Formats: sequence, structure tokens, C-alpha cells
Amino acid sequence: MTQASPHILDQIMARKREEVRHARRSQPESRLLQQLADVPPVRGFAAALTRTVQQCRRPTGGIPAIIAEIKRGSPSKGRIHPVPPGTAPGVDPFSPAEIARGYAEHGATCLSCLTDRDFFMGDDAFIAAIRQQVALPVLRKDFVYDPYQVVQSRALGADAILLILAVLQRQQAAELEAAAHEVGLDVLVEIHDEAELERAHDLKTPLFGINNRNLKNFVTSLETSTRLAGRVEAGRLLVTESGIHSAQDIVHMQRHGIDAFLIGEAFMREADPGAALGGMLAAWQQQKPASSAEG
Repeated sequence: MTQASPHILDQIMARKREEVRHARRSQPESRLLQQLADVPPVRGFAAALTRTVQQCRRPTGGIPAIIAEIKRGSPSKGRIHPVPPGTAPGVDPFSPAEIARGYAEHGATCLSCLTDRDFFMGDDAFIAAIRQQVALPVLRKDFVYDPYQVVQSRALGADAILLILAVLQRQQAAELEAAAHEVGLDVLVEIHDEAELERAHDLKTPLFGINNRNLKNFVTSLETSTRLAGRVEAGRLLVTESGIHSAQDIVHMQRHGIDAFLIGEAFMREADPGAALGGMLAAWQQQKPASSAEG
């Protein structure tokens, strides 16, 4: 998920612990649990990805399963989404809802939304704004380490959460997954290497996200996904994350058995992220294999 160094990752987790302590004081977990009765039903994040992947693999074809990400900035690159020319100083017209609509109109299967405020310029309020405008399932992308955050994610309206094994111990990940399933959330477990992949197999979730970015040296290599894909047990749905910038990258991954793609920066650097998604899918139509099933 993050482009940060281990040092920055430690800072993020330290800040996250402060956030959770403050949130618990202002909004106890018991109150969050009461709010769940009024939260709309989950939209089935894993089910949506599975349907799109299966359709794309059929001879009649479909489009790749894209988890389109709403990401304003990152620790290493600062602001990613451009501010429109002529914007008044101090005004930020960033609109997660508008971006989500564009993604939905141009073929996204699901959405991912950064909610971390201090390092990724996100906000918890983005989730509700998105859900009010589109019907696509939404992944809350944050640094989840505590069951409180799981209940909080459901109360915010998320349909799935991300569990980053780089910051979680084995038992901790299992407890968080169980908490997620208890409140109806799907889980995307994120791995970066063989050791994390081995731990991921302990979990029940079908969704394995392979992050192509090395957290130690920032280098992004699609070879990470192609290498680890062959070691994943049958029955898991693979999502490749980071470094997907073109239709050619999608075709390359499909040929290695990877059919779902979490893409953020390639779209968010454009003034119209939805149109960028549409352009990538149109280019894929020209380059795709005769049958996606060959992947």
C-alpha cells in the first residue's frame, strides 16, 4: 500500500495508535456497534471481483477487474492528484465522490479509498461521500491493526478492509480477519514477499493482494507479482497492486494468472481519473489475448 520506508512506516503506525486512542475516547466501540444497525448492507467486494474475473475469463469475454483507487497523495510523492489551474489559494477542490462517479462510468469493478489523513491526505468522510454517489463496493485502505478500526470501517460504510501483513503479526491478522467477517466486511490481505505469503495462507479470505513495491528500497517491480503468483494455493483470487501503468501491464499479468488490478497513481495523476481508466481499458481491448482464459 505505502511507498514509505520502514522508518516512515513506523511513524505511520505510531500515529495510527494515537488516532485509535483518541477515537476510542470520542466514540467508544459500543457506540459504533450500535450505529451498525443503521448502516446500509455491504455490497460484496469479493463477490464483485469474482464475477468480473470469471466473466473476463470466458470465451465471450469481459473486461479486467479493476479496483480503481481514490488517492490524493502519499508520503514520498506528496500531492498526486493535480489541482486545477486557476484554483484560488487555500482552496482544494478534491472531490472523492466525483472521482468515484468517473470510475464507475468507465468500468471499475470496485473502488479503493485512502482514509489516512496525515500521510496520504485522506479522510474517513470520503467513504460516505463515495457511497452516496455510486453503487460499487468500496475498500477502506488504511493501516488497520486494531479491532476497533474494523468496526469503525463498517460504521463508515466500507465494504472491505485491507490487512497489510508487513505491519501485522500472524495471530493479529487472524483476529482482525475474524472481526471483519463478524461485521460482514470482506478482507484483502496484502503481501510483499514469500514470508508474508506463507502467513497469508493461514487466513480464510480469498483475496490476496501482491504489492509490487519493495518497502525497503521503494523499487517497484511487476516481477514480484509474477514470482509470488505461482506460489499461491488454489482458490485464491490474486490482485496485483502498484506499478500497473498500461494495458500492456494488464495483459502481462493476465498471462501469469492474475486477473484483478488495484490501480491508483496511474489514474490519479490525471485531471480526469475516470477517463484515464476508460482509456486504459480501451487500449486493453486492442491488446488482450484471444481468450483471457489463457492466463
